Amino acid sequence: MTETLATPTAASALASDTLLQYLTAETASDAIKAAGCAVTPVEQDGVTRLHSASHGIGFQVLWGNAVAPGQYADLTLSCPLRIEGGVLPASVFADWHRARRFARVSQHGDFVVLEMDLPVTGGVAFAHVAWMMRLWTQVMGEFFLHLRNYRSSPEAAAPQAPAAD
Repeated sequence: MTETLATPTAASALASDTLLQYLTAETASDAIKAAGCAVTPVEQDGVTRLHSASHGIGFQVLWGNAVAPGQYADLTLSCPLRIEGGVLPASVFADWHRARRFARVSQHGDFVVLEMDLPVTGGVAFAHVAWMMRLWTQVMGEFFLHLRNYRSSPEAAAPQAPAAD
């Protein structure tokens, strides 16, 4: 059995076993839609940028290595979050990286950035790209829960006694 290596449109790739050799704005947009998210394309400096949201929080597609104009070997899904009150403890990131796979977290000034790479080098099915987008939305939800439930020390996690009057 031989596999076809081609550069199909997202619609034809979905209906076949043809392998994608690169990503385009159309392919990534269709995969994000397949994950249940809306997509807004924005033209900027001749490049189509994709913006979307999951769990009420926005994310964007950052294009990676260009193989030709408008065609990319990889992309990064990025969700920057502004942190009120400054810097989070390093243990927030360490705990996340110890317990999770697929996505990384970093701090850049007042922003915490959740990112996940999606390479297609060597050829992947459109179904793989669509499932990676679904995984991304799940990882985003898990990260938001991680931030919400994070306790920096055992004392912070313990319930506090009511103040005496």
